[in-house]
Amino acid sequence: MRWLTIALLALLILIQQPLWFGKGGWLKVWEYDRQLQQHKELTRQLELRNAGLDAEVRDLKTGYEAIEERARFELGMIKQGEVFIPVQDRAAANTATP
Repeated sequence: MRWLTIALLALLILIQQPLWFGKGGWLKVWEYDRQLQQHKELTRQLELRNAGLDAEVRDLKTGYEAIEERARFELGMIKQGEVFIPVQDRAAANTATP
């Protein structure tokens, strides 16, 4: 009777082995779930970035305010009769000078 119990216990362990360590076992499922969560977070960040870029493109296509703003700050352009006075940030000026 003792041998029968040991044999059945060994058979139970052999049957459980693929469930835990096999190709579709719990350990693999947990690892895939962790990877899925990482990919979902990355996708969410990229969607937010894409939405911002889409809004910027729409703004540049529909209005002149965004174009004027970029021309002023990135290219230093001004309108006729306009005076442009660049103001430097104090924190940036303090870190730039030794």
